[in-house]
Amino acid sequence: MTPPNGNWTQIELAAHACRVFEPSRSCEHGYTVVYLHDVQGDNPAGRPWLARLLDAHGLRSIAPITGPSWWTDKICPPFDAHLTAERYVTEHVVPHVAEHWSARPPRLALFGVGMGGQGALRLAFRHPETFPVSAALTPAIDYHLLVEEGDETLSLMYPDAEAARQDTATLHVHPLNWPRNLWFACDPADYLEHTASERLRMKLSALGIPHECDLESSAGTSDRPYDELMADAAIDFIVERLERERLRVV
Repeated sequence: MTPPNGNWTQIELAAHACRVFEPSRSCEHGYTVVYLHDVQGDNPAGRPWLARLLDAHGLRSIAPITGPSWWTDKICPPFDAHLTAERYVTEHVVPHVAEHWSARPPRLALFGVGMGGQGALRLAFRHPETFPVSAALTPAIDYHLLVEEGDETLSLMYPDAEAARQDTATLHVHPLNWPRNLWFACDPADYLEHTASERLRMKLSALGIPHECDLESSAGTSDRPYDELMADAAIDFIVERLERERLRVV
């Protein structure tokens, strides 16, 4: 496997860290991916396949670091006492890439894994004009179950599990206002996340909201983790749909 020539560096934006990726050669249209990290780790360099694919397609990327915030519009004290993770993305990250990379909607895509996967879906449902393209791997949609288990951070954000459930991605689907390009995937072996993804698929289908998903493929006995196995499909979708958005006649 050819290593990427691009690399991750770190910047400070609005008093918080973000990691940014500059490919060895940027695509001519300035497509940019906002990468939302998982709850277990906030360093995208820990997923070498991500840099490889970003570099291969000439995609710039910015990865805000928010800790276990779940990318919601609720105050997460370990991240910030006054600014939510969602507002950080929409009010600081999006303007930053517009100013420094001339990357403005619809040339922005969301991509995330796990906690970041549900965040990519949730932010796209809430801000479909800002993020018309969104892809998620193993989205941890039903994070309210963690509240029931006593998750300390989520318990600071929500009074109970039902309040958290009402704020999950599936409950933010609007029947008349949705992102035009949605893709998500989950391994059937990952029972809880797969069940939530299947529920989201059924809701989107019932409402007639276009989407693509792969809820059948499995890592099985592969020596490659599921996220790495499915990453090519996710990034291919992002690139193809960003191009479609660029050519879209309004």
